[in-house]
Amino acid sequence: MFSKELLGLLSQVVKSWEVIAVTVALIFYLNIVFYAAKSHNRRSAVKKVKKKPAKAAAPAAAPVEAESDSASTDDLILDEE
Repeated sequence: MFSKELLGLLSQVVKSWEVIAVTVALIFYLNIVFYAAKSHNRRSAVKKVKKKPAKAAAPAAAPVEAESDSASTDDLILDEE
């Protein structure tokens, strides 16, 4: 499929010092970026855990209906005879 010349050229390119240097630099850079992202996520998670929950307030009372709504609720009341 590939000619021997093309395979020889490809092996020379992969073994060149420029390609190896760029690959090592890229791996090093990605390790730094992933480390910073991971440490940033840990700090934000720790801050959320340390917060104390608010004291439980008294149970909320049922909402009081406005006077204007009483006309619409009168239709719903069943009259027993």
